[in-house]
Amino acid sequence: MADMPNGEQGCASPLELFNNIAAQGELVRSLKAGKASKDEIDSAVKMLLSLKMSYKATVGEDYKADCPPGNLAPGGDSGMDAAEAEEDFVDPWTVQTSSAKGIDYDKLIVRFGSSKIDKELVNRIERATGQKPHRFLRRGIFFSHRDVNQILDAYENKKPFYLYTGRGPSSEAMHVGHLIPFIFTKWLQDVFNVPLVIQMTDDEKYLWKDLTLDQAYGYAVENAKDIIACGFDINKTFIFSDLDYMGMSPGFYKNVVKIQKHVTFNQVKGIFGFTDSDSIGKISFPAIQAAPSFSNSFPQIFRDRADIQCLIPCAIDQDPYFRMTRDVAPRIGYPKPALLHSTFFPALQGAQTKMSASDPNSSIFLTDTAKQIKSKVNKHAFSGGRDTIEEHRQFGGNCDVDVSFMYLTFFLEDDDKLEQIRKDYTSGDMLTGELKKTLIELLQPLIAEHQARRKEVTDEIVKEFMTPRKLSYDFQ
Repeated sequence: MADMPNGEQGCASPLELFNNIAAQGELVRSLKAGKASKDEIDSAVKMLLSLKMSYKATVGEDYKADCPPGNLAPGGDSGMDAAEAEEDFVDPWTVQTSSAKGIDYDKLIVRFGSSKIDKELVNRIERATGQKPHRFLRRGIFFSHRDVNQILDAYENKKPFYLYTGRGPSSEAMHVGHLIPFIFTKWLQDVFNVPLVIQMTDDEKYLWKDLTLDQAYGYAVENAKDIIACGFDINKTFIFSDLDYMGMSPGFYKNVVKIQKHVTFNQVKGIFGFTDSDSIGKISFPAIQAAPSFSNSFPQIFRDRADIQCLIPCAIDQDPYFRMTRDVAPRIGYPKPALLHSTFFPALQGAQTKMSASDPNSSIFLTDTAKQIKSKVNKHAFSGGRDTIEEHRQFGGNCDVDVSFMYLTFFLEDDDKLEQIRKDYTSGDMLTGELKKTLIELLQPLIAEHQARRKEVTDEIVKEFMTPRKLSYDFQ
């Protein structure tokens, strides 16, 4: 279907074109994932662009994956021209932009229909918790939300809520980018003192990747060790593997089935770009990622209560799952989950894509030695510096595209020091080599300390975290 010759596009209906684009997008993704030849990928991309142009000509709107024709969002971004719409591509599997500064997050907020985290909300979080806001909030790394004001209302009125986040365990080694949601979730757990559930979607990785079930489960357990090493409180945290938990929890499975009943194949095709050649496992998976958003999926923690709202910190590419969840929630009598969205952690080569666990040179892994960290940053970290020292001293560097500076915004706690580095680099007082050295000296102890904490996480401790049990909260 995706290889339809050009001549046939003209007579296709808008919905056929929409589905053809989704199928062609899937083809492009699988070619990239399968490391196909450049020519093959280029020709598939050309075909995709040509289908999108036909779609725009037929429908009068740019193609949007989560918006099938006939369901066009009123006041959508139809003012965008095709070139602009092509710039950023974000879904749960692919993140790409042509801009060295990275994804345009303000545009993404408009496209996804979420709300910007503004100074007012950050101040409100500070007032509610009595704690200085986390650097991820101060610096706009968590930049977008859905319904966080409701969560704060509940908290201020002494009503409970809980946290839910997750990890897709696709390989044994995690990179520093994977830690971002967990570092922030740990802070939220500490300042709000609430229960947390962490979903390991080993079933998803089995469906999408070339893994056996045992491998996927093995990665879930190994990744859980890195997550536990972030310092989560065992009395407030339940980590679960889908492959393990779903078979022993009727409450969880009942919610999966309820969600499945209320989402059509057409909806998931529209939201996730699934095609007719995708396995039925993939098509039904979104319901499994949605189920932990509802408190009665965890009767051992919340008893039979179905009314406790959930707050989900995650990267913005996971939002499609929870747009679907929020759409279904009121129809099955549950509160909608609230969300906090983070930006992406850029690859060493530049902010055009997020870090990838499958490309060792694009990432700083949690298993890297001090020597490897130094070599990767020096060799691969994209620089906003000038070609010569003279030019750099004269014109200064560009922090907006410099990956070492971006990494410092994630990991350097001291706001004043970060601002000084920004000024020095932009003015040309600080050279790229010096900026990289600052980052290396920050990352080396950070990763070494993580490795030391992970070493102390025994299989016994993992088992304890992953056993369904009552946490230190009483829900009547």
